[in-house]
Amino acid sequence: MVNENRIIDEFIELVQVDSESGAERQLADLLKARLKDLGLEVREDNAGSFIEVGQTTGNIIGTLPGNGGNGPLLLLSAHMDTVKPGKGVQPRRENGKIISSGNTILGSDDKAGIVAILEALRVIKENQLQHGGIQVAFTIAEEMGLVGAKGLDYNLLQAKLGFVLDSGGAPGEIIIKAPTQYSFTATVKGKAAHAGIAPEQGINAIVVASHAIANVRLGRIDEETTANIGAISGGLATNIVPDKVTVEGEARSLNPVKAKAQIDHMEEEFVKAAAKFGTSVDFNVLKQYDHINLAADSLPVRIALKAAESVDLKPHLAQTGGGSDANVFNGKGIACANLGIGMSKVHTTEEFITEEHLIQNAKFIVEIIKVTQEIV
Repeated sequence: MVNENRIIDEFIELVQVDSESGAERQLADLLKARLKDLGLEVREDNAGSFIEVGQTTGNIIGTLPGNGGNGPLLLLSAHMDTVKPGKGVQPRRENGKIISSGNTILGSDDKAGIVAILEALRVIKENQLQHGGIQVAFTIAEEMGLVGAKGLDYNLLQAKLGFVLDSGGAPGEIIIKAPTQYSFTATVKGKAAHAGIAPEQGINAIVVASHAIANVRLGRIDEETTANIGAISGGLATNIVPDKVTVEGEARSLNPVKAKAQIDHMEEEFVKAAAKFGTSVDFNVLKQYDHINLAADSLPVRIALKAAESVDLKPHLAQTGGGSDANVFNGKGIACANLGIGMSKVHTTEEFITEEHLIQNAKFIVEIIKVTQEIV
């Protein structure tokens, strides 16, 4: 029932609309108009106020009331923003693929997801397919750390079941496990002194941090858990014993207990190192997002499996070490799987997506809406 030419034309149109993180206004206004034309009630929240940029745009939340269907209210979501360089994208069709012809990303992450949702809504309207209600959330600033989903006004979302279209696997991939992530900033305090005249009067903050890092478990901790030190900064000059150094890192795990244990271990090692040198450390931890842990027989998984088979996709249950808006939604009590949409080499100027995957995505979402009425 999908219109293949319309899908491809709309994708090519949308990737040419600049929407780097923090500058989604033009795309947001376009999508608000399209959702309204499709009969959705459209709201924009104030999530943009959480971003320190000159232009603020909120998440777009659209609601299509049920039309007699028996299924539950269903959430469909994709993010509006892209990474840099994402200005002036010039897409080109080439041997069944759509690629960027310039020195930019393409923007299939995540405009391929947006296009699939819009096409599914059109098919629902054109064919008068029954449903129990559909909510759409087009989020901002996902690439900045899921900022839009975290700042979303959840009073506007009533759906408790949903799908995010934002994984790089082929259509049919269903992400049911993803990690909890913690990030930290450790500010190690030292004592300044002249490095050539009286170094013994100082406490070298870089040395203290080095001792801590040397004792921290990093990399692949086990099959579920990873940890990393990603940034170090500090010191003023080679002839000054540095009195401060800042270390940034993270810990994540598919098992939230392990994630918490790893970040606690990292803090402990910094505290021990500071005590050894007679100084202190400020260790600040931020929980970035919750984990996803959907059972194979949970409602969203059963819906996605049946829908995939109905449109001749090969369903595949998978896990990932990365986070997405689906992590945040699950943490808010919305049982939400992340779906593969076939985008390839994302966050690079070699990014591409096949036309076949764009079409399969739309068919998959239409079928998910239909199956939701049958399986509940």
